[in-house]
Amino acid sequence: MARATKQRSEILDALEHAPTPVSAQDLFVTLRGEGSSVSLATVYRQLQRLGEEGVADRLVRDSGELAFRLCGTGHHHHLVCRTCGRTEEVRDCRLERWASEIADQHGFAEVDHVAEFSGVCERCAAS
Repeated sequence: MARATKQRSEILDALEHAPTPVSAQDLFVTLRGEGSSVSLATVYRQLQRLGEEGVADRLVRDSGELAFRLCGTGHHHHLVCRTCGRTEEVRDCRLERWASEIADQHGFAEVDHVAEFSGVCERCAAS
């Protein structure tokens, strides 16, 4: 685990209060707007570390840009609204067996997977 620094604490706090996943650029602008002296390079480094530690999940936006959010622990996937960015954790993973079967068919072992589902949430669909 990385040592607790002021910048790391600021980034964690901003992620905790972000209503939707945020990019490093978005997070940097928010933090600087709140008076932080954090650099963009530090934001990128800290987000990378948080992802490696399993504290933050990386989501890929339609543009290809990475966005980050704090997540619970354990295996899960995400359901992301294409309109507003609302993100829900999905713990029901029916992909495990399928991934294992596919791996066996191709002679692979120790297979892991990442899945992200996108759609339109109820609020956006209603408007």
